[in-house]
Amino acid sequence: MKFGVVIFPGSNCDEDIIHVLENVMGQQVVRLWHKDHDLQGAEFIVLPGGFSFGDYLRSGAIARFSPIMQEVIQFAAKGGKVMGICNGFQILAEAGLVPGALLHNENRKFICRNIYLKAQTTNSLVTRSIDPQRALKIPLAHGEGNYFAEPDVLKAINDNDQVLFRYCDEAGNITTDANPNGSAENIAGVCNEGRNVFGFMPHPERAAEALVGNQDGLAIFESILSLANA
Repeated sequence: MKFGVVIFPGSNCDEDIIHVLENVMGQQVVRLWHKDHDLQGAEFIVLPGGFSFGDYLRSGAIARFSPIMQEVIQFAAKGGKVMGICNGFQILAEAGLVPGALLHNENRKFICRNIYLKAQTTNSLVTRSIDPQRALKIPLAHGEGNYFAEPDVLKAINDNDQVLFRYCDEAGNITTDANPNGSAENIAGVCNEGRNVFGFMPHPERAAEALVGNQDGLAIFESILSLANA
């Protein structure tokens, strides 16, 4: 599969995701600069983590208007696969490609630590091969990861099976204490109605090699690549 990784001024996880896709998963990757107007034939677009445009205004608010995002929005409208991780999730929300918004963490502090999460559906490309009972240990690193949506939107995404992940404890229990940032209903990630745009806050690319002592993030990449092998 050919992946396109979008790079904005302030992106700092672009090389991490490129390394995992190329060197760990053995996939073709092209780098897409924020001023580009060409997705270079990529079949799957990734918006990486970081601090695009210094997180001025709101995280993702300026990046959403980058020239490349007009191409990404059109690509998604035609059914193209798009995934946003951390800042990438914030950009997707700002662009209206996924429901909800990412607010400041409830404790108003930057969080950088491992957390646990569980897949909430098998009806998505990024979760379809993940055991829903398995608690994945994945790193978090954000100041604005508090997922918010109005009650009617929360009802809709639950009714439509659009919640990808919820924060849980090591045993897989979804509790208030396991919620690191105050996200509504412990939501760590969602997809759009069309099920081709995916956003989540945790960083699976930081947990994808034995070298770093954690390979739980591979489950997400393996799930995505199950499409190529289907």
